[in-house]
Amino acid sequence: MALNLNTFVHAAGLLPGGFTGITLLLQEVFSTHLGITIPFSLFYWILNIIPAALCFKHVGKKFTLLSIWAIIATGLFTDLFTGLKVTNDILLCAVFGGLINGSQICLCLFAGATTGGTDFISILISEKTGKSAWNLIFALNCCVLFVFGLLFGWDRALYSIIFQFASTQVVNLLDMRMRKSTLLIISDKKDEIVELIKTSTNHDATLFKGVGGYHGAPREMIYSVVSKNQIEPLYRAIKKIDENAFVNVLETKLLKGRFFMKKRD
Repeated sequence: MALNLNTFVHAAGLLPGGFTGITLLLQEVFSTHLGITIPFSLFYWILNIIPAALCFKHVGKKFTLLSIWAIIATGLFTDLFTGLKVTNDILLCAVFGGLINGSQICLCLFAGATTGGTDFISILISEKTGKSAWNLIFALNCCVLFVFGLLFGWDRALYSIIFQFASTQVVNLLDMRMRKSTLLIISDKKDEIVELIKTSTNHDATLFKGVGGYHGAPREMIYSVVSKNQIEPLYRAIKKIDENAFVNVLETKLLKGRFFMKKRD
């Protein structure tokens, strides 16, 4: 994250989303209008205090402590390291900087942490509602960019929206925890597979009775809904139980009702 900030963001004068963008905006305001240079880490750490406290209380202690470590490291590395000389093309910086930014957010999420700021807020909303909040965060970031455009020019602000859009799409693509999939399974070993679903995902399953169209024999179909990131390991485990199992995975667009979400801690 620090390398991306010092390479692409600074080279093009962009403003990333979240508290990182607010920190850079405050730095520029203090430098331009007051002639005072404030370290990135100072603003970045202060802004993250309240969101970190909320996540510590409502999301999980381990998750928050790992995130705090990521925040501390990012602030230090951003102040200490210099960026690479890659390109000064503002569009290239916006696109590739945004892709890298989204990827590093996902790396933290995969490790059970986040980069702080509005990511904290997004995780908190997702934990409470069970829905992805990244597009909402994108909208909030656009409001920050509106202020940035008023103060420092619309060209940089509009390119920053491209940066933020690219970042958000990467997160939406890779962060599958809040996305759900429907499983339809036909197998002669239904009891073992139902028990597997219960023990490995904490989700239940429903059995539908039917008749096979080919032989006319009675069959039972297992129906369950799980998080999308659970599909691959679950599919491999099902095939170990019954290599002839017929497994159909459907994308679940909308789900109403009780759905178990594993806590991050």
